Amino acid sequence: MTRSLRLTIAVATAAVAALALSACSAGGSSADGTVTDGKLTIATGQPAYSPWVEDNKPQSGKGFESAVAYAVAKEMGYSKSDVVWKRSTFDSAIAPGPKDWDLNVQQFSIDAKRKKAVDMSSAYYTTTQAVVTTQKSKAVDHTTIDELKKDAIGVATGSTSIASVKSVLGVTPQVFNSNDDAVLALKSGQIDAIVTDLPTAFYMAAAQLDDGTVSAQFPADGKGDQFGFVLPKDSELTSKVDKALKTLSDDGTLKDLQTKWLSSETNTPVLK
Repeated sequence: MTRSLRLTIAVATAAVAALALSACSAGGSSADGTVTDGKLTIATGQPAYSPWVEDNKPQSGKGFESAVAYAVAKEMGYSKSDVVWKRSTFDSAIAPGPKDWDLNVQQFSIDAKRKKAVDMSSAYYTTTQAVVTTQKSKAVDHTTIDELKKDAIGVATGSTSIASVKSVLGVTPQVFNSNDDAVLALKSGQIDAIVTDLPTAFYMAAAQLDDGTVSAQFPADGKGDQFGFVLPKDSELTSKVDKALKTLSDDGTLKDLQTKWLSSETNTPVLK
């Protein structure tokens, strides 16, 4: 094989690879715009937690995000058997570059900065903020703004909980690197309570604290985090997902799924 022929083959191979990566990044190269023809590949975290996914089994359709994903898939024309699940990290999902999935769902807040690297769907859920504490904490019975503003409140960095605490309670919370760090601070008595989104609050109380409780929730103001699906940049499926979500919102399906899987919120008193 001559040197010029080898060079020609190498250039052609690189071009094919580049085209494949480009197609994958834009949501797949199949006839329907998916990474695999006739299948809808959906990714979520590992592990995936309740109430978003029950028992870390998104394929079961149990859990709010799993149920919403299957409802969206159905509206897009995919049966349950046509849905393929993958796992991905949160950070890799919102990073620029090719993806080996069509949709990714793991409580991604819709954000203008993220939209520069990936597509984001319209919202399927808007969070409210809630108070997590323990039975031993002095904050356990504090269900009014005046009571709670006297407590030491912890939040995770980068969360909308920071602004909510400042706006509703009129105090500056202690900021921790993560929810896990805030939980450790609550356990040690460094803080009296944590403010986070409501579903995460229920997870913390049930799974991360031995005597945890969700003592109150903030008034709903429509300004909470809006969660949307992440798709590869310029995906052909983005408009289809948005259309499916609008239908599911208009016909009450999203509200019904929220009631079914996030129903514990109805028993939590609203701060006054």
